[in-house]
Amino acid sequence: YFLNLSPAYPIAPDVFVQSTVNRASQILSKNISKEEKINKLRSIASETVDIRGVGFYSLGSARKVLDDKQKEQFFELFENYFLKSFSSRLAEYTNPKIEVYGKKILNENYTIVNSLLVSTPERPEIKIDWRIYTKNPDNPLIRDLIIEGLSLARTQKEEFSSILNSNDGNINALFRVL
Repeated sequence: YFLNLSPAYPIAPDVFVQSTVNRASQILSKNISKEEKINKLRSIASETVDIRGVGFYSLGSARKVLDDKQKEQFFELFENYFLKSFSSRLAEYTNPKIEVYGKKILNENYTIVNSLLVSTPERPEIKIDWRIYTKNPDNPLIRDLIIEGLSLARTQKEEFSSILNSNDGNINALFRVL
């Protein structure tokens, strides 16, 4: 008998989401400091979120006028900003239970995975859809979360656009905010 040394099977987007939320849930339910939770959540987000893709989407058409140096500067600032806001917001939840219940393949590059944040006496049930980038089936990545119909990436893009518009398109104004 030969060992099968071929690459791992592609990861189904719904399995990827469920396993990612299970990992986050385990961290959130641990009796460790908020700081430790934030650091562990940042690590999960770095592996599972297409931060570069989200960042450049959020930048909108402004990315077309940046030179390579400015793009790199933006990406470094955005990555730090994104990981900080994402993990500190998530660290507020003590034991979130998210159940994946469906998926819709949009095309070979994108699948929407449907899930519910199960209600507790303190909060209602929340519908969360995950936009998963599946161009590389062995390494699916989260591109957006749509919470109760509101896209976090689109909201971010509108916020950045507003900052740029009120500062005559000056990218340094956005860099200062980040």
